[in-house]
Amino acid sequence: MNGNDRKITGLVMLAHAMVHTYELSLPILLTVWAVEFTQLSVPLVGTFAATSFVLGVVLTAGYAPFGIGALPGGVLADAYGSRPLIVGCLLGMGGSFLALALAPSLLTVALALVAWGAAASVYHPAGLALISKGVAERGSAFAYHGIAGNLGIALGPLATAVLLFVLDDWRLVVAILGVPALLGAVFAFRVQVDETAAVGTDGGGDGGDARASGSVTSLSAFLADSKTLFAGLFALVFGVVMLSGLYYRGFLTFLPELLGGFDALAPVEFAGRELAPGRYVYVGLLMVGVVGQYVGGKLTDRIPVEWGLVGGYGALAVLAVVFLPVATAGLVPLLAVCALMGVALFVVQPFYQATVAEYTPAGARGLSYGYTYLGVFGVGALGGAVAGGLLTYFEGATALFAVLAVFGTLAAGIGLYLARR
Repeated sequence: MNGNDRKITGLVMLAHAMVHTYELSLPILLTVWAVEFTQLSVPLVGTFAATSFVLGVVLTAGYAPFGIGALPGGVLADAYGSRPLIVGCLLGMGGSFLALALAPSLLTVALALVAWGAAASVYHPAGLALISKGVAERGSAFAYHGIAGNLGIALGPLATAVLLFVLDDWRLVVAILGVPALLGAVFAFRVQVDETAAVGTDGGGDGGDARASGSVTSLSAFLADSKTLFAGLFALVFGVVMLSGLYYRGFLTFLPELLGGFDALAPVEFAGRELAPGRYVYVGLLMVGVVGQYVGGKLTDRIPVEWGLVGGYGALAVLAVVFLPVATAGLVPLLAVCALMGVALFVVQPFYQATVAEYTPAGARGLSYGYTYLGVFGVGALGGAVAGGLLTYFEGATALFAVLAVFGTLAAGIGLYLARR
């Protein structure tokens, strides 16, 4: 990698780790809020008991703008460059977590999560467009980017679980978690990169935030580029990423709570405090995801991405079917199936990211990744509400895992169609 490649890779690794640190810490915090808040009071609407469904809706309130904002984020990345958006993302996430620490009710928790989701939403289209247009060794940068994201996914929840155990004050924990993003924003503001070095676009050569060629500068251009994207096979790729997001969010949102319900992971007394082993198994599953992310990144250079979609989502469908029977067989089988799920859940991400690059033009790359993460995290955010509803009204996890198996099967089927095309 040259100097520009290294600076871009370092910047996106930092921001990606921060985004997922917060994203996957929220399910652990949800177990605390379930005890802290007994109801959700919404002015002019009413008061609702804090059931799994209501808590799922609260978390969806934060995760939905995380995805919905990706689309305008992609447009802005194409038009004005990625670095300013990454700076704003880090500032917004840190500030939102400081506000979350002061939330007096479940409604204000939801509002703080909305602010976090809006700030975090611009990262993926901005960061991935920056790699695809600014880094010459794109494959390696995607791999490092994915690894950094998985480190955030794993170490963020781990830090949250440990801090909750040591400090026993979720508000202080959330305030501490907000600081690293603010420090990261300072670094992102100071670093200078050539954003279009890898596509031969004149970026000015001075490290400035050059506009990308093909940027969307008007509503008509946005509609025209969107029509071009969805007139082709990108429409099917978009279907895959929506299903991927529904599976991802549906599985992870209540996973710490589900794991705590297995006899092998029941809470225990340790050092005078209650220790929840399920939280740490959840963290372990996410840590194993680093392996899946790395393997998926390497395989994208070795096999057609369409067959990667078939294998990856097919494995997720099978694991959804066998997860509960295996997990209830004892501690060792439970840990084994969690490890397999962790690998499979993340091995598909480099495949769909690379598939987007294969099926879209460089000039609309930011827009295409905006649509991608609208599907993954916007539509996918509904997976949390779906999971909460199934757990609340079907009184068990069987229905949830059956629905997850359907999501995986449909995504694998689309991958098979693309492969045969």
